[in-house]
Amino acid sequence: MTSIVIPAHNEAQVIGRLLDSLLADSTEDETDVVVVCNGCTDDTARIAATRGPRVRVVEIPTPSKHAALRAGDDHARGFPRVYVDADVVISGADIRALIEPLNDDTSDVLATAPEREIPLQGCSWRVRAYYRVWQRLPAVCEGLFGRGVIAVSKTGHNRIAALPPLMADDLAASLAFAPGERLVVGGASVVVHPPRTWSDLMKRRIRAAVSTAQVEQHQGPEDASARTSVADLKSMLRREPRLVTSVVVFLAAAVAARRGARKAVRAQDFGTWLRDESSRQN
Repeated sequence: MTSIVIPAHNEAQVIGRLLDSLLADSTEDETDVVVVCNGCTDDTARIAATRGPRVRVVEIPTPSKHAALRAGDDHARGFPRVYVDADVVISGADIRALIEPLNDDTSDVLATAPEREIPLQGCSWRVRAYYRVWQRLPAVCEGLFGRGVIAVSKTGHNRIAALPPLMADDLAASLAFAPGERLVVGGASVVVHPPRTWSDLMKRRIRAAVSTAQVEQHQGPEDASARTSVADLKSMLRREPRLVTSVVVFLAAAVAARRGARKAVRAQDFGTWLRDESSRQN
């Protein structure tokens, strides 16, 4: 049985759409769904519980994604294990495609993630320009992070369970596996709702800059990184010169995010979670 662990902090607006998608084309004996409501002050737990006995709801008082993931592990029943953010949308069929390589005894793959679908309708033009560049970056295309879904085998789980509590848990998990041990599954997709406004995008990018700095503090200088290089952007422009305006917007966002992250990094504040709400609007 595949276990799906969903950490959820005040996700009443979106938890229903995710659970409905997961349950629509899966059977009771196929998946074990655990929703971990951490520090919720809204109706997340009640809404999740209305989806019936196929969804088990666990409540913990601490608003912490890391604590929620560990609590989910304590209650989950099987492997492969899939960790899903509450604000994305993925179907049961996509989960099946995601775990197939993990059930192959002849494969070296220990962790998988789906392809991203990022619906940009309704987003400001600067947000759309940013994502035109971001989605083309090599590290973004190849890494498991930024998708809201990571699946692991039992061996893969042992590796990520040893990681320290980090804000960028998906980035750290992605970097914990060598390229041959991780796989983006072309037959699986997840809808990742982007921020709609520039200010909400900056909240995400500042959080990403802070969390990336935290991950790098736990690595040596020789370890893998997901940072974007100038060479990546130059190569992109040589292939697609029409993206020049989008690259300018991307660089502006990167500079602003690094400036906004400096204070938190200096203070070693890796607990303040800048959350955008516009991506959670229906």
